[in-house]
Amino acid sequence: MANPVTPMQTNEADSDHALVDRARQGDRHAFDLLVLKYQSRLALVISRLIPNSGDVLDVLQDTFVKAYRSLHTFRGDSAFYTWLYRIAVNTAKNHMAARQKEAKDVSVDDDALDTDRVSGFQDLGSPDGEASAEELQSAILSAIDALPEDLRQALTLRELEGLSYEEIAATMKCPIGTVRSRIFRARDQVIQEISSQFPGTFLS
Repeated sequence: MANPVTPMQTNEADSDHALVDRARQGDRHAFDLLVLKYQSRLALVISRLIPNSGDVLDVLQDTFVKAYRSLHTFRGDSAFYTWLYRIAVNTAKNHMAARQKEAKDVSVDDDALDTDRVSGFQDLGSPDGEASAEELQSAILSAIDALPEDLRQALTLRELEGLSYEEIAATMKCPIGTVRSRIFRARDQVIQEISSQFPGTFLS
């Protein structure tokens, strides 16, 4: 027997579908909010499939690019995160298959390696070359911590504790409209901060 859908899950789905509809109409910021909402969870999923942590951020970015380009195929039959999860898993599997093919196709004579090529291989996945998923998640948490108290509390209750807008309004003793505004502003500030630290993380 399938588990019953809770009111919180219903509100979550409605919020995601509203953002998807806006993104389909060309609102890139709406999609950025979905990226911010799910990128940490997807990075964790991808990191379990990709052995090289330096590749995780690339696969994560590819996942969201594919998702953005395929928004017209999302019918809403499943949760948006479930749809994203499938894209992430397939992207990670394709990435690994390509890596394995490259490893088989490339045969290198050790005596022929020059200094530039050696340094290039050493740079793959290095902290200086690519930000790891762990660094990205840490930066997001730091950006949240730096928010004003009212924005930080609203976003934390929503994204980290999973409370509904109604529950957050009751906890913070303010109207639901105020809660929505605070969460929107909080997400926007976090997006701006992460975009400045990791250029190209978001699509806009």
